[in-house]
This record gives sequence, structure tokens and C-alpha cells, in this order.
Amino acid sequence: AEAQRQEAARTAAASAETAQAKEDREEDERREARRRAMGRILDEEVARRDAALNSDRLPASQSPLRRVRLWGRTDSNDELIKYAEAWERKIQFNTPVDAVRKVASRPHGNPMVTVAIRSDGYVESVTFVTSSGVPEVDEMIRRTVYGLMPYQAFSPLLASEYDVVEIRRTWSFDMAVRLY
Repeated sequence: AEAQRQEAARTAAASAETAQAKEDREEDERREARRRAMGRILDEEVARRDAALNSDRLPASQSPLRRVRLWGRTDSNDELIKYAEAWERKIQFNTPVDAVRKVASRPHGNPMVTVAIRSDGYVESVTFVTSSGVPEVDEMIRRTVYGLMPYQAFSPLLASEYDVVEIRRTWSFDMAVRLY
């Protein structure tokens, strides 16, 4: 009788463990389904935002906006130089360190990127003149530039001359982001 009770207790314990394991698996599956659903929602939101940013835009060559291009670090317009330096500082000081370390650990080239900024401080476009050769690095740069919007609005003097400033810089990653 004692052996039968012990066997019944073992069988009951095994059944309880099996039921608990099944319940845990089902909970994990529900959690994973919720994560996937959130991921889909976030992907759709990013796609809508990207579509809104890129809709109704003329190519720069056909745009009626007054543009200036700053490819180097010198220009006769001091306001333009100050604006570009402020933009660089915002990028360099606000890029997350863990993202920089992750990028720096991967072999890649130094990408040359042109960022067009409207007078209200919002980015019109991010164009890669030279890619890093690693899509994840290029995407991190794009996310960084768009993620730090809005940038400083143009000063009244700069806004009186230009609607869009295009700043071209080469990006380098070591312990921090460096633009040169």
C-alpha cells in the first residue's frame, strides 16, 4: 500500500511538472507573439514616418529652395560655419557611446555623408556619397541624424539667405563619433 501511495505521489508530481512546463511554454509563446506584434507595429510606424519624410519632395536639382553647400570647413559666410559646427557638436556629443563602440568594433570604411537641413532645423535628406560598406553602419548614421532632430533653426541672417544647408562630412568612429 505504501509503495502504491509513493508511486501515485510520483505520478501526480510528474503530471504537475508536465502541466507546469506546458503552461510555461504557452506563456513564453504568448510573450513572443506580443513581442512580434510590437515589432510589426514599430516597423509600420517607421515606414509611415519615412514615407512622410520622403513624400512630395522634389529632387534637390529641381527644388525651388535656396540652397548652400558646405563641403569643407571654410566659407566666407561665418554664420554658415557656426551653424555647421553647432550641428557637428550635437552629433558628436549626443550619439550613444554603446552605438559608437558597436560600430567601431566592426570593420568598415569611413563614410562620407551629405545632410541637408532645412531652415526650421529638420533634416530634408541624408545622402551617402561614400558608403561605409556595412549596411548596419550606414543605417546607424541615418538613425542618428534623424533621431537628433530638430537641429537648431537657422539664425535670422542665415535664414534670410538660405532655405537649406547641405553639410558634407566624413564620419569616423573610435571612442566617439568624429566628423571631418
